[in-house]
Amino acid sequence: MTLNSAARAEPAPVAPPPPKIATDRLTLRPIRRSDAGLLRLYAGDRRVAEGTRSIPHPLPPGATEAFVETAASGRSDEHVWIMDGSAHGASEVIGLISLKPLDRDQSQIGYWVGPAFWNTGFASEALRAIIAHNPHRARTLFAEVFQDNAVSARVLTNCGFAYLGDAEAYSVARGATVPTWTYLRKM
Repeated sequence: MTLNSAARAEPAPVAPPPPKIATDRLTLRPIRRSDAGLLRLYAGDRRVAEGTRSIPHPLPPGATEAFVETAASGRSDEHVWIMDGSAHGASEVIGLISLKPLDRDQSQIGYWVGPAFWNTGFASEALRAIIAHNPHRARTLFAEVFQDNAVSARVLTNCGFAYLGDAEAYSVARGATVPTWTYLRKM
């Protein structure tokens, strides 16, 4: 790239931050740079990483900070909310939930919760809030879980998602393609 072509390049569009959403025990809020430490702690847990497609294990130095920077910059096509329980006496970072727009008024939802907060209903509460607010105005939401994660599958079905079928997805942490269950929810 020459200096002249760089000067003519248009800056990447900046998306507005996702809206804050309040629930009974959580505030779903945009990610902040100060969240990096707790995100690193939870995402660095092998059990969390292996439940996702994209979190490596072990976490390389700077990976969490790079993720936070990208999500906070508004230059990502994915909206990321922190599950913040601090207003209700819980941790400032419990987990995160994200929504990625797809074509034809569809979005894909993903979430994880730190192990200290498993089996507390926080994932269901956050998912119900995203569904109720429908910030992308999606007509259909999609989700997937690895087949060895029946608890996350139950979260989806309890929130009105219907089983769509089996598939496979690559997990960076596992270094392997893993069977998934896919779900959809008509809005």
